Amino acid sequence: MTMPTLQRHALPAGLHTLADHETLAQQRLDPAHGAYISGGAGDETTLRANHDAWQQWLLRPRVLKPLAGLHTRTRLLGRDWPSPVLVAPMACHRLAHPDGEHATAVAAAALGVGMVLSTQTSTPPEQVAALYLHDTDRGPLWFQLYGHNDRGWMRELLQRVHQTGYEAIVVTADAPLQGVRDRERRAGFQLPAGLCALDLPSPATPGVPALLAQALQWDDLAWLVAEAGLPVLVKGILHPDDAQQAVRLGAAGVVVSNHGGRTLDTALPTALALPAIADALQGDAAVLVDGGIRRGTDVLKALALGAHAVLLGRPVLYGLANAGAAGVAHVLRLLQDELHAAMALCGVTAPAQARPGLLHPNPATAPHFSF
Repeated sequence: MTMPTLQRHALPAGLHTLADHETLAQQRLDPAHGAYISGGAGDETTLRANHDAWQQWLLRPRVLKPLAGLHTRTRLLGRDWPSPVLVAPMACHRLAHPDGEHATAVAAAALGVGMVLSTQTSTPPEQVAALYLHDTDRGPLWFQLYGHNDRGWMRELLQRVHQTGYEAIVVTADAPLQGVRDRERRAGFQLPAGLCALDLPSPATPGVPALLAQALQWDDLAWLVAEAGLPVLVKGILHPDDAQQAVRLGAAGVVVSNHGGRTLDTALPTALALPAIADALQGDAAVLVDGGIRRGTDVLKALALGAHAVLLGRPVLYGLANAGAAGVAHVLRLLQDELHAAMALCGVTAPAQARPGLLHPNPATAPHFSF
């Protein structure tokens, strides 16, 4: 397999935070592509709330604690990994940069960050795995699956990614159809023909009824768990009852997620959904969370609320747009450096030490999230 030569970019000046990367990327991206990457559903209430909800929690620093040996090693699905951060599954990285998922994989592996490749990848899964898996200090490599009622197609895809070296399947459960994304529609976004590397089955007849008819149900999850040959996690969980049902059916973990605010507007922000889900599972399965994470303090708060790891989405694509693999690496380095600092200043020397007692409700923001 011939591996691509990645473009070399000097990192632009003035990039000190993930927000800086977003500001610059919005200037560089094609406007329609930027609307697709950045936009949310409806009035984007949930998109904004995902970020703001992390500020509902204030940190309680602890002082004079021994800090020697501070590390971010994390245990997920029975294995130890360098970091509690993974790249979230996102469609078509080539919308942000021609190197696409190639660049993301190289950067994530080099930084010890996990990667979840989307079914809507613009790079074949085999190429991503070849670039990612050779790095001995890498994080986990998982594959995200959009379910379909064509079990033959799903079986072939599961076998393909298993044989390629992917280590878990992440089933997206919260998007039986696309959300009403006004920003994207106003920009006139259309996915370029031929951009997706995988052939996705289409309904025999167009329209919402056909999409809903092929949507995953609980019995499909049970079938996937039996068929996959890999641990299965369910992404898109906001209710504790759904988390418990997923684990009863054999899921190895759940991802607390509202699809980045891209499906159902006014859905609960993930920082508020996480505690009840972690409490309901009581350590019986891996718990991950995404949505609005922009600072290392957000990561520490997620760990304290019961998550074992977090997934980072849009900022990765912003870094990719700004400087290819170097931009992605810079975004991931910034977040992890901030996490190290937050842990040290709170007297926490390992992710597993983060506990709810590290947090205090923010009285200035709690009324805003009374819904």
